[in-house]
Amino acid sequence: MLAFGQLDESTHHRDQQKEKAGPVTVINTLLAPEGKEDEVVAAWTADAEYMKKSGSLLSVQLYRGIAGSRLFTNVAVWKSTDHLREALGTPEFASYVDSYPDGTVAYPHLYQKVAVEGICEGE
Repeated sequence: MLAFGQLDESTHHRDQQKEKAGPVTVINTLLAPEGKEDEVVAAWTADAEYMKKSGSLLSVQLYRGIAGSRLFTNVAVWKSTDHLREALGTPEFASYVDSYPDGTVAYPHLYQKVAVEGICEGE
């Protein structure tokens, strides 16, 4: 089963979901238990397939740390916090959370693009 941690104790992921914003990017770092990396990928794949069916997930990409790292990072862009909250609030999603191997820890956080003149675009 998936456990949740906080990278920024001042801003809980659930509180972020209450903000009216969109589009939003979920960057979720997963720490796989030793020897369970393939099981984490399989659970994430089923989870992502379900989320894609919502019609509100604009894009998704999974990254894996190199050189034997057990870290995975999921980058998913959603239409809005409302759409994300709706997808996370279903019994189906809860069943996907339960499919991760015991000891897997997720560190989700919501972001929006920041405009930096001459460097990158914002929302």
